[in-house]
Amino acid sequence: MTQFVEFDSVCKTYDGRSNVVEQLDLAVAEGEFLSLLGPSGSGKTTTLMMLAGFERPTAGHIRLRGKSIESLPPYKRNFGMVFQNYALFPHMTVGENLAFPLSVRGIDKGDAARRVQRALDMVRLPGMETRMPAQLSGGQQQRVAVARALVFEPQLILMDEPLGALDKQLREEMQLELRSLHDRLGITMVYVTHDQSEAMTMSDRVAVFRQGSIQQIDDPRRLYERPANLFVASFIGENNRLRAQVVGDASAGECVVQIEGGTTVRGVVAGTCQAQSPATISIRPEHVNVVTTAGHVNADNRLPARVAETIFLGSHVRVRLQTAAGELVANVPAQNAHALPAAGAEAIAQWAAASTVVFPE
Repeated sequence: MTQFVEFDSVCKTYDGRSNVVEQLDLAVAEGEFLSLLGPSGSGKTTTLMMLAGFERPTAGHIRLRGKSIESLPPYKRNFGMVFQNYALFPHMTVGENLAFPLSVRGIDKGDAARRVQRALDMVRLPGMETRMPAQLSGGQQQRVAVARALVFEPQLILMDEPLGALDKQLREEMQLELRSLHDRLGITMVYVTHDQSEAMTMSDRVAVFRQGSIQQIDDPRRLYERPANLFVASFIGENNRLRAQVVGDASAGECVVQIEGGTTVRGVVAGTCQAQSPATISIRPEHVNVVTTAGHVNADNRLPARVAETIFLGSHVRVRLQTAAGELVANVPAQNAHALPAAGAEAIAQWAAASTVVFPE
């Protein structure tokens, strides 16, 4: 994929003292679906607004195909925008809403009508052009908003929390719809969300923001399996975190740590691992296996535990374990639940070194 959008040392401040976006370097490839993910106030929406042209960088440059665009007004950037509140004109029909961005660009009515029909077909709403927005469901209104962003054939689609107002089931359906639309059209999309499962479902890559800076930008699998730091590990998915101390230098990307209670475990190190330095280890609950004390223990890392509680959640059983190092949670597939020790029983928690990430401090 060719280089398409570049942020080069971009900063943004509103008060002249603190930066909302801090020294941002970011490249978006042509045809990519990139999500900007982070908690409220992390700078992701400000980044999108600067790309759209509604905010100007305090410092640095934003380039489109190698040319600076920070002084270019929004209407000259040829970007489509989709917002959380859809921003449809309530007094216009669906067809009129879609035709509006074409009329302001001087496109004749015949060509505009063809484009409106094509855009409605793209979002699977053919024949809806005479409906009013109030006559549509939330999901249909969102599709119309996407169609309006596509109708003038933009070179880039920007989306700011576009599914936030939908209920859970409809939101999940629309995630798949947007991903399918992207795959069919091959258009570049930049998507802002605070929902990590949403970003993981749709994106080619995800940029995780915190306090105005990107903590890690990677494909969803690597973000989940190899987080760059403890913030990313905590923000992306669920994980167990245990305090530890490094007892051996890194070898072949792994190091040995001692967790509270005296048990030593091995894990993949994120950063530089030095003996006697404090650390935190992270283990995803689905990587933890729970066996009885008489069961077959065959993993790299093992920790004596007591089963505090088991909770059936359909696809898996959530097991809360009390250990000398603190609480540990395991998500065990439901089909293996029959082999779990009962609540109150002694057990062994076991997991692979490759599933353990060590974050030295």
